[in-house]
Amino acid sequence: MPVLAPTLRTILAEDRDFLFRVYAGTRAEELALTDWDETQKQAFLVQQFEAQDHHYQTNYPGARLDVVVLGGEPVGRLYVARWRAEIRIMDIALLPEHRNRGIGGGLLRDLLEEAAATNRRLTIHVERYNPALRLYRRLGFEPVGETGVYLLLAVDPPPNRQADSIR
Repeated sequence: MPVLAPTLRTILAEDRDFLFRVYAGTRAEELALTDWDETQKQAFLVQQFEAQDHHYQTNYPGARLDVVVLGGEPVGRLYVARWRAEIRIMDIALLPEHRNRGIGGGLLRDLLEEAAATNRRLTIHVERYNPALRLYRRLGFEPVGETGVYLLLAVDPPPNRQADSIR
């Protein structure tokens, strides 16, 4: 049976509950370590989701905010800012039940191809203990900076692409 390729579609206002579920899924392991009750966890998640959304809307005007769709079903989100010399992956997250199936890796490889084809650096901020760090390193991302708990990872365009752009 052929593997379905994910597609992307722009987020809509009605995606908010789904996007919150995706966000909550990224924090589940962390929250399992607290002694908070479900009400406290939910309040924390809502506050953090709203703060993150506000940050993205304020600091990344013009970025593409997409829902990742697989077989007609939303399974995650991919937020990407494209600048003259850089493509920044603001966020890539899948619902827990859709992780470790090659979906995220495929999306990242597409962005790597786009960055190479357009002679731009591809970057992403990742928490230093994020399990996905292994995937990023396997795909060629290298640490180029750090801010608090976050590493800035980057893949530069291939040198031959840089030479071609100079000619």
